[in-house]
Amino acid sequence: MTTAPEKPVTLPGLLAMKQRQDKIVCLTAYDATLARLVDEAGVDVVLVGDSLGMVIQGQPTTLAVSMDDMAYHTACTARGVRRAFILADLPFMSCATPTDAAHNAARLIRAGAHAVKIEGAGPYVSIIRFLTERNVAVCAHLGLLPQSVYKLGGYKMQAREPDSARQLLTDAGALADAGASLLVLECVPPDLALKVTENIPIPTIGIGAGPHCDGQVLVLYDMLGLSPKRPWFCKDFLAESGTPGAAVRHYVAEVRGRRFPPTSPVSIG
Repeated sequence: MTTAPEKPVTLPGLLAMKQRQDKIVCLTAYDATLARLVDEAGVDVVLVGDSLGMVIQGQPTTLAVSMDDMAYHTACTARGVRRAFILADLPFMSCATPTDAAHNAARLIRAGAHAVKIEGAGPYVSIIRFLTERNVAVCAHLGLLPQSVYKLGGYKMQAREPDSARQLLTDAGALADAGASLLVLECVPPDLALKVTENIPIPTIGIGAGPHCDGQVLVLYDMLGLSPKRPWFCKDFLAESGTPGAAVRHYVAEVRGRRFPPTSPVSIG
């Protein structure tokens, strides 16, 4: 007797996971081979991140990544995915206006993405509304915004102070109201991530934001121990597992089992 294929992951399915309090597992991938490995390990969301600028291209930041780069890597990644939901970053200054956002989002969707990710709030709230009203699925992103690294003064924890924490909570609500389907929270205090997760109806996916988000995401190269400097919130799953496939399966199991990230704020990097 043949086994029925697993159904593809969808946005309604991810929302149902939040409502059931099942953890959502996300990892980056940038090519067909690693996308297939991640997909077969049971990851729910594959993120084609502009982090490729750093881990693939050797750039110091994500800012040099172009739309051509993103479209190429999205197409490569999509060829390796059968089940997971594919999310692709709109890179630096590619969505500064509604017209730019619509044109560039369409490029990524045509390349194989199921949704696009946009960093920030403020003027991007109306751009996200513009896209979602035209049936483009969007993931928002708050906290540490890598595309704003020079403005922020580096890669560091955000929203530590009461005023900035309140602003982030307000922005999260505005982005959900604008139609965003998912929200990445990067490098914000765990108690704030919990408050956001409890107060908005869409799934939150954390990175360096503690254990209380609806899901977790890591850069694949970081969790395989391949990056020159592993982030403080990540651990080397490959060292514990022996092979890349086993490492990703270990990560999936730890997120689903609520063992990663740990509840302790102590660095695991």
